[in-house]
Amino acid sequence: MDAPSCVVEDEGKKVLYKEGDVLIRAERSMDGGDLIEEYTFTNKGGERIWLYDIGIYTPFNDNYPNSQTCITNRCHAHVWNGGSGAYVNALRMGFEAPHVGMMLTEGAIDSYEIWGRGRKTSSSHMRGIFAMNLPDMRLNPGESYRLKWRLFSHGGKADFRDKMLDKGGVLVSSDKYVYEIGEMAYVTMRCNSPLRNCTAKINGIPVKVYHANGIWTVKHKMEQAGEMRVDGNGKRTHADLLVIDNVKDLVNKRISFIRNRQQMNNPRDLRDGAYMVYDCEADSIYPNNTPNCNPVDRDEGAERVGMGVLLAKQYLLSDKKDNDLKSSLLRYAKFLRTRLQTPEYVTYSSVDQKNRNRAYNYVWIAEFYFYMYRATGNRQFVRDGYETLRSMFRQFGHGFYGIGYPVCLGLQCLKEAKMENEHQLLLDDFKTIGDKFIANGVNYPASEVNYEQSIVAPALQLLAQVYLETKERRYLDEVKRQLPVVEAFNGFQPSFHLNEIAIRHWDGHWFGKYELFGDTFPHYWSTVTASVYHYYALCTGDTSYQKLAEEIVRNNLCLFFEDGKASCAYMYPHKVNGEKAHFYDPYANDQDWALVYWLQVMKNL
Repeated sequence: MDAPSCVVEDEGKKVLYKEGDVLIRAERSMDGGDLIEEYTFTNKGGERIWLYDIGIYTPFNDNYPNSQTCITNRCHAHVWNGGSGAYVNALRMGFEAPHVGMMLTEGAIDSYEIWGRGRKTSSSHMRGIFAMNLPDMRLNPGESYRLKWRLFSHGGKADFRDKMLDKGGVLVSSDKYVYEIGEMAYVTMRCNSPLRNCTAKINGIPVKVYHANGIWTVKHKMEQAGEMRVDGNGKRTHADLLVIDNVKDLVNKRISFIRNRQQMNNPRDLRDGAYMVYDCEADSIYPNNTPNCNPVDRDEGAERVGMGVLLAKQYLLSDKKDNDLKSSLLRYAKFLRTRLQTPEYVTYSSVDQKNRNRAYNYVWIAEFYFYMYRATGNRQFVRDGYETLRSMFRQFGHGFYGIGYPVCLGLQCLKEAKMENEHQLLLDDFKTIGDKFIANGVNYPASEVNYEQSIVAPALQLLAQVYLETKERRYLDEVKRQLPVVEAFNGFQPSFHLNEIAIRHWDGHWFGKYELFGDTFPHYWSTVTASVYHYYALCTGDTSYQKLAEEIVRNNLCLFFEDGKASCAYMYPHKVNGEKAHFYDPYANDQDWALVYWLQVMKNL
């Protein structure tokens, strides 16, 4: 419905819509400094009716023209579709108050949709238009359903929580959101107003609730793998948890799957030895031979190098060196050096050496070579890593915001190999990059997207490492100054899909089988923020950031499955442009960087 049937002016503003026998009244008013919006659906007919697929547009200004505009005049909309405890925490992207909060006070929001996405309309530079979805309902003649929310200003995440509670809202949280079988979960519900007869269920089964000091707590031992929804009916809301058998086994299964199922084994194919995209629906390697939106995001190089880095790290952790894994890695190293790189270390994404001589590729391949040196002791791998980075600097300069510069790893490997001159030159390179990042401050240059978490977080990832190597204070001071900009990307919703997961909303299109734009929660590059927090904890001794880092990498484990398969993106909204979402994309593509950073955060590797 685009036009109201009538407008009634009063102290506030009332707008009436009519659709068949349903009368819809939208009413707005002020309460102090807060805006109240109320929507009432009434059956004016003589028969019972069903209402379904109803959404109310909430056009938060979450889009990305450039970093300068984003920092001051755009917001990250952190949505929690938590039933009667639903809310939106809209944080200014520069994290400077005031911010906007929206909390539900009557009715329920069980999901949300994204509209206005597409290659021609928004591409990767607009998150889309949000529609908050009401529950499907049945209305008898004369019966009404009312949805009501309150919008208010706040000073940041802690102030948002305090104001929500003061205004009668409810906050659900868990001590963590991904558990192993046998662990005890603690899920709490806080509300300043009395909650009478609060009960809870896990996947529909009643469980005991403990009450003390105004906090309701579910304590439950996790005994079964799978997704667990903890519902509380004091206010109809919930938390989403995930239980896995064992993290170590999950990682081992994934590594075994890559080695045995995702490495190209065809001597007649130039990609022989490469780790490839896997189509989990077709249960086979995807050879990138069908029409798709962007073949370079499904090729044999680029982000897929994360599989090699993961396997090299795992080899270092093996108590008994795995000769089969070592053989696989050596084949992969040969593939990279002879098929994707020229003798001068110019690096491509595909074996035809035509697709994307791309700066990101150099960073990732160099990291792989340095780990191969650690794995084999072969000094040639140190040389390969060093020359790969030097080739990058010759071609792209020192201003690129690369994801995962191996600062500490590369410099330490050069020291171990007694390559003193190369160590000094590479240290100078990294300091030059760090100085450019300091000079830029929050004026981040556009990359493949105008503004995103994986431009901001990699800057701090490098600066923190340069500080660890040099102890020069200016690098750490800049990390502290920019850290709130990274934190603004993350929300605290009570779900393993969302808690401390950075907002990303285009990767499912570019890298997935179903090519769907829309929120990807989680997306594996959210773990770059975990890396930032991990390094920041090492720099400062602030263990609270290490705890946040662990939360991020744990929540990303949902992208990996017990059979060793994986998904490059979880499409979180209920629908995007009217198309059903809320699914794991079937391509195992580039998500293994999440495990690379899991090993960094949890094993310091």
